[in-house]
Amino acid sequence: MWSDLLAALALLMIIEGLLPFLNPAGFRRGLLQVAELPDNVLRGIGLFSLLTGALVLWWIRA
Repeated sequence: MWSDLLAALALLMIIEGLLPFLNPAGFRRGLLQVAELPDNVLRGIGLFSLLTGALVLWWIRA
């Protein structure tokens, strides 16, 4: 179980690092745009991401 968690975290770090490595200026612009979004929009995006990730994990593990 711990190896799966560490593998998932490693993949997350790889995916998160791709955009700032490949296009740092675009990444900075995107972060500035996200920072201007209202809280309810960010919560909606977070909820959507959380539910989608949980469904994909359930689908893969089933």
